[in-house]
Amino acid sequence: MTRYSPLPSTSKDSESLLERASKKYDLGDIRRTSAVKAASKDGNQHTASGSDPMQALPSDTPESHAAVQQSHRPDLGDAPTQAARKLRHIDRTALREANFIIPDGPVSGLSEEFRIVKRQLLQNAEEDTGPDGGLARRILICSAKSGDGKTFCAVNLALSIAAERDYRVILVDADFAKPGVSRIFGLDREQGLMDALSNPDIAINNCIVDTDIPGFSVLPAGKQTNNDTEYLASSRTSALLAQLALDDPHRILIFDSPPALSASPASELANHVGQALMVVRADKTSESALSDALTLVARCPNIQLLLNGAKFSPTGRSFGSYYGYGEQ
Repeated sequence: MTRYSPLPSTSKDSESLLERASKKYDLGDIRRTSAVKAASKDGNQHTASGSDPMQALPSDTPESHAAVQQSHRPDLGDAPTQAARKLRHIDRTALREANFIIPDGPVSGLSEEFRIVKRQLLQNAEEDTGPDGGLARRILICSAKSGDGKTFCAVNLALSIAAERDYRVILVDADFAKPGVSRIFGLDREQGLMDALSNPDIAINNCIVDTDIPGFSVLPAGKQTNNDTEYLASSRTSALLAQLALDDPHRILIFDSPPALSASPASELANHVGQALMVVRADKTSESALSDALTLVARCPNIQLLLNGAKFSPTGRSFGSYYGYGEQ
């Protein structure tokens, strides 16, 4: 049964991130989900200069590759990897221009919001000691419709988790028709998840792209097929995802899925994860669309709402300014 977290009642001036989204989307008994808020300062996926985060980051050159180390995090032990694998260079300037979190960059409002978002998810992952490495270590990021910012949130959440001392993260592009994550990191021509699912001769670990951001790897979408959902529903999916989880006890899997009301893979992926974040766009996502989307992913045991694009905080929050950087 899907677990929905009840929300306490407080005054308006002290409303938490959870309560604000809950009040905005009064979903009734069967749809009472806890919610968190994350957004860029201008309330959308673009920076003030109009850069598009869905545009590929600059291509890396052979000189920008570095030999893979024994582990991204020496204190976590060796990360499973091939001896000859190279680290893909990620352009930090391009990340900044696309309004993503900057690894080891200054504290900003965006990075602080995602610190709050990830904390409850990681707590749930710690508490899950079930089979297959704990399903709560697999987190689905989805939305009702396109344009709500799910890929923007998935990338920032993964980058935020990668900064943790106790975890590594694989950002899985599971939006096979429109692989936004793969395009952002210039991996849209790489073998990926669908290749490993459709071809038993392709090892899924060979499809993982390690990067020079410590703790951060990407699993591209791979080649689109006409049977994406059927492959996801096969027993091979369960086996491969269990392998990814069990190969590394410090690994968190973040899945960027298609919009739930636009393509069926999101509903199927909900069967393979322990947590889901439904991204809702402030002043855009309707309650009826959200209700339908939640129904489609209801087999996930723990669903939360993530409010994206909010422009106003009744409590006057200004994350980042406390550290002397201000919002970016």
